[in-house]
Amino acid sequence: MTTAQFDCQYCMASLLGKYVLKDHDPYRVTCYDRTFSNYCEECKEPIESDSKDLCYKGHHWHEGFNYAKRSQSLVEKPSAAKDECLLCSEYYSNECSSKCFHCKKTIMPGSRKMKFKGNYWHETCLVCEHCRQPIGAKPLISTESGNYCVPCFEMEFAHYCSFFKEVITSGGIMFCDQPWHKECFLCSGCRKELCEEDFMSRDDYAFCLDCYNHLYAKKCATCTKPITGLRDTKFICFQDRQWHSECFNCGKCSVTLVGKGFLTHNKEIFCHKCGSGVDTDMT
Repeated sequence: MTTAQFDCQYCMASLLGKYVLKDHDPYRVTCYDRTFSNYCEECKEPIESDSKDLCYKGHHWHEGFNYAKRSQSLVEKPSAAKDECLLCSEYYSNECSSKCFHCKKTIMPGSRKMKFKGNYWHETCLVCEHCRQPIGAKPLISTESGNYCVPCFEMEFAHYCSFFKEVITSGGIMFCDQPWHKECFLCSGCRKELCEEDFMSRDDYAFCLDCYNHLYAKKCATCTKPITGLRDTKFICFQDRQWHSECFNCGKCSVTLVGKGFLTHNKEIFCHKCGSGVDTDMT
């Protein structure tokens, strides 16, 4: 080995005493410390080559550094970081860790926690109210009486569609005291969906207005259009005939006859004035 190999790579001075190797190159101790030492986060002094350098997430401390809240050494102790401060596990658990919504105890760092409706739970505390099994990452349904896994909820509370015989998990409508999926509640005539439509019923069967009017609705004696009875529709019945209120008018002068006496002749109706002298029946 030549003499040059024992010269400091920084100042080129001869290395006759103690030296430090870095990447196979020798350095005097003072040159190494000046060039390569990290600075302690706590005291801001360089961590020299004869000291132990403790590193965490790119930050460095002398070996005897203390943690932020209790000034106790964290060397060879479990720790955690919060807001760039190192904390011992005990303090972090008591002051910074989430508390279980159910048991109110600390959820220890490293243990699995569940989040539901903005609250944290131990995995073993978030259980189905019925079968008492942990729900974990499975779907759950929450009610006033507790949280349920889907199979238990369906068994305990769910309604079954009258048509499809499957569980109604959301939405649904009631007709004749029976639950239906929205997509299963169809017109008994044309089979179109009725969940967003006005409909009529006959003998516990639902019909859209078009089908009901075609099959069952009475026709107005004047305009011949169906009388549906929807939205408080008013109509007049006389013998075997029906009229919309707005169609119940004198056949000659067209004055309304609603609430008034009238005369009939064949299929015509008249007010008393227009019906005078006509061979009519008085009503």
